[in-house]
Order: sequence, then C-alpha cells, then structure tokens
Amino acid sequence: MGSRFAIFLFSIAILSTSALSDLFISKLDRRIDLTSHIVRVTSTLKVENAGPGVVSQFMLAFPDYQAKNLAYLSASSNEGKGKTKGSTVILPIEIVQPEGMPPNLTFYSVNLLKDLGKGDRLTLDVLEVFTHSLEPFPKEITQADVQLVLFQDSALYLSPYQVIVQSLSVRVPSPRVESYTKLQNTKFVDSEIKYGPYENLPAFSYNPIIVHFENNRPFAVAQELIREIEISHWGNVQVTEHYTLVHGGARNKGEFSRFEYQARPTIRGASSFKSLVARLPPRAHSVYYRDEIGNISTSHLWGDPRKTELEIEPRYPIFGGWRTSFTIGYGLPLQDFLFESEGKRFLNISFGCPMNEVIIDDLIMKVVLPEGSKEISVSVPFPTKQWQEIKYSHLDIVGRPVFVLQKNNVVPEHNMHFQVYYKFSNLSLLQEPLMLILGFFFLFIACIVYMHSDMSISKSSASYLAKLQWDEVQATVQRVQNIVNRCLLVHDKLEASLRDLSRTGDVQACKAARKAADGLLKEYAKELKPLLGFLQSASQAAHILPKVEELISKEEEMQERLMLKHSTVVDCYEKKSGGRVIENRVAPHQQRLTALRQEVDDLLEIIDEI
Repeated sequence: MGSRFAIFLFSIAILSTSALSDLFISKLDRRIDLTSHIVRVTSTLKVENAGPGVVSQFMLAFPDYQAKNLAYLSASSNEGKGKTKGSTVILPIEIVQPEGMPPNLTFYSVNLLKDLGKGDRLTLDVLEVFTHSLEPFPKEITQADVQLVLFQDSALYLSPYQVIVQSLSVRVPSPRVESYTKLQNTKFVDSEIKYGPYENLPAFSYNPIIVHFENNRPFAVAQELIREIEISHWGNVQVTEHYTLVHGGARNKGEFSRFEYQARPTIRGASSFKSLVARLPPRAHSVYYRDEIGNISTSHLWGDPRKTELEIEPRYPIFGGWRTSFTIGYGLPLQDFLFESEGKRFLNISFGCPMNEVIIDDLIMKVVLPEGSKEISVSVPFPTKQWQEIKYSHLDIVGRPVFVLQKNNVVPEHNMHFQVYYKFSNLSLLQEPLMLILGFFFLFIACIVYMHSDMSISKSSASYLAKLQWDEVQATVQRVQNIVNRCLLVHDKLEASLRDLSRTGDVQACKAARKAADGLLKEYAKELKPLLGFLQSASQAAHILPKVEELISKEEEMQERLMLKHSTVVDCYEKKSGGRVIENRVAPHQQRLTALRQEVDDLLEIIDEI
C-alpha cells in the first residue's frame, strides 16, 4: 500500500507540470517483453515539431525507481520514408538535468541527427533494457511451486511531451496470469495484455499498472564475472572467465529432494535451472569447464563455421537464492581477432557475457597484452571504468601490461565489439626464445664444469670433522628428546592412576603405580646424564645446550611436583578426607604442573626448530 500511495502522489505531481517544448508525439507504440527476467521495452515514436523554433534534442524521462535498473538504452532513427526506408542510424544519448522538471525523474537527451524545424517529422525507435525489475511474489516458494513475479509500470508513456495517440502491449511468458490492472480499453489475448489506444494525453501522463504472472525462466545473475583475455603473438588468444552465479528469483524454502527433482523435474523444480548455454566465437578450442573441486564433466560442446556452443551443467540444479562458482576457459586463433592499422595492432573482441540471458552485476574485463606493448588505448561503445595493471608470467622481466575495464549492470545487449590498440615491436618476440637458449646454454656449461670438478670433502679437513660433530650433536639431542617424551608418558600414567583411585578407591594399586613410575624415572635420569655431559663438552652444541639444560630442569621439577601431588592425594584417601579438601590441597601443585607441561612442550618445539 505504501508504494502504491507513493506512485499516486507522484502521478498527481507530474500531471500538473507543463510540457518541455513544442514537440509532440503524434503516435506511440510501446511493447514490453516480460518473457525472461530481463525486461525489454521497445517504443516506436513519431515525433513532430509544432513550434517555430528549431529542436536538436529529444528528451526521455524515467522514474528514479526504473532508472536505477536501466542497464541499456538506445535510440535510432530511419532516414528514409515509407517503403524507401534508408539505413538505421544510432543516435548519441547522454544523461541531463533540465531545469523546472518534476522531482524523482531521470532524464536522457537524444541528440538528433538533423535539427527539426517547424512541421518536420521524425520516427524514433527506442530500446530500454531493465534488470532486477521483476519482483518475486511470493518471495519464497517450495520445490514444487511455480514462480510468480510482479511487474510495475505505467499504461501511459511517461514523457515530457504531449502524446496524441498511444498504445501498449505487455507480453508474458504464458497465458497463466494471476492478475493484472484493468483499465479502459484493456484486452488479454493469448499471452499478451493490450492497453489502449489512448488519445490526447498531456505531458507527464502516468497511470500505474501491475502484472502478477508466472515466469519460470532461468533468473541467472552473475554477481561477479572476471574475464581475462590474454594475447600471445605466437598465435593464440586465451580467454578465462570466472563466474559467481546466483539464482535471482524466489528463494527456495524447505528441503530439496533430488529424487523428486530427477523423477519430475518440470513439476518439482520448475523455477530452477540446471544448464546454461554459452555462445563462443567460431574456431574456439581447448575448452574447459571447472570449479574449485576440479573439472566438471557435465558439459557438451558443438559448433559450426559460424559459432561454437558450450552447454554447461553445474554440479547441482540452481534454485532461488542458491549460488555457484565456476570457471570457463578456451583458446581462439590470433588471426581472427588481432589486426593492424596505422602502425598499431588492435584486438577486436566482444564485450560482456557469452551466456544467453544472464545479468551481470559486476563485470571486470582484463586484457593482458604481450610484454613490451606501448601506447595502449581502448575504444568501447559505452561508458566503462578503466585502469591499467601489471601481470607477471613465465619468462617476464618487466611484466605484461593489463588494461582493465569495469562495468556494472551488464545485459546481452552489451555484447558488442570493443578494440584495444597498442604498439609492439617484432624484436620483442625474440626475447623469450633468447632467454630459453641462454638458460639452456648456461645449464650445459654448469653441467660440464660439475662433471670435471672434484667436489668431494677431505675426511681430514676441519669442515668435514665439524660436520661429523654436528651430526653427532643432532643425534644426541634427538635421544634427549625421546627420553623426555618417555618421561612425559610416565607422568601421564601417574595422572591416570590418580583418576583410577578416584573411581575405585584402590589405594594399594595407586601406590604400586607410583613405585613403578619412580623406578622408570630414575632409569631415564641415568640415561640422560652421559648425553648431557657430551653436549656440555661439544663445541658445536654451544648454541643449543642452554635449551636442553632448561628442558631437563623443567622435566625434573615436573617429577617432583607430580610425586608431591600423588602422595598428597593418596594420603587424603587413606585419611578419608572429603573431595573439597583434596582439591584445595592439590590445587597449588596442579597449577604449577600445568604451567610446567606447557613450558616443556614449548621447549621441545624450539629444540626441533633449531
């Protein structure tokens, strides 16, 4: 209700605004195509100048809620008349802010090829392409439900000029329409809703309509697409495309049943899509399709001299709100896309996404030129953000220049060719072969020198003796670590005996465990003594000796603390003390034991790294 009230206020405000100039539209035919999730509006306008002044511009107006979703806008005129129509001319368009216009409107100015004088007429064909203009309603559906969407627009053409006669047709994917706004002169025939004709409408006329209909076409939205086009003057253009794809329709709720989907996919998953088709350039080769897991085998490739088509299937069907990421790559013959003109080379390749009916929220196009390319420029038929980067690859010295183009809200209509111009010296082609030749040459020289050199170390030399001593030091340190680890295992067994005591109350078994542990720890201490003596006498062990001594000291302190803790617990059990008394008497020992165990573990790691 809030949005309808806002539209009502908007329509009241603009109805009171005067026309922009003496131009008027004598006849207007508008067609809205809602058969996919990309909304296309085609309008044919017959424009006439009724005033004495000359007019060189024609204004197009859009409400702000539509303008933010406007992805593509084009206007063309035909120079001929009647059956002798000439060639179609695309007219330049720019966004403007005329004074005295209603709020919440966005204006575009179409620059006419010839000025219109008094009584002159012109026919304009306008194409508007909108994204994210179909609102799922309901917003969440189950696997078994069909997808219903809402579309809002005006039955009357919103224009700053008077319209004499106009009509509107809205085409939907199927005859199943839940509801639509019924006005005067409204008809619903097959899959088309027709409004009009309406006559003598003032400037900025607006009458909102809403269509609620079924649309189960794939709502494929690439939230991000990174296309990298790498040129190699050795005869190949490598294209790599990284997709982050999401289903932009009604979100799927409930559990997904693959069994029902496979048994009845048209019923249990009508709004999902499981495959997409990419139209690649002719003679594409070395095509691959993979994701983070690896290669995806569910793809089909076929082609003819005019095109190559790649049908891909994600690992799972894509329902509303689900997303997937994957990569497509292929090679192209260099001679089909790289040309020369006026001393420069230029790449001529298509912009946008090769997949049918995919919306791209954010497209980043990277053109990687050969190392040594200079004087780089680009020609794109629509505005884009542009900057340059550097990419390093095998055998590169200064890196390869990368020209980056970025555009938001990209639709199939943007799949036009663009050009990247640059200068490149043929001598630069010799750089990599020469580097390989020199590399192999020096490798062979090194091999010859190595084969004719005596690299052995004398067993009486100081370096050889030092190496022997260091190997012995390392072996001794390893033995020390092993003994300490065995001591820690004995500590763990003592702790386990205390846990058994708390469970069984068998004091004698606990004492026996302590006696056995004490015997083992004394044997390990005897083994450590000569090892520590060797390390103290070896000059090669000077840098590691302090850590080894500290390790042995910490372990001995752990033994003492653990024995005290053990005897304290056993004594308490013999005196039949309560659990709280035992905890209070053991707590100081346990805190210190925990800290010592951490210090011993840290020292073992430090000694390993040394």
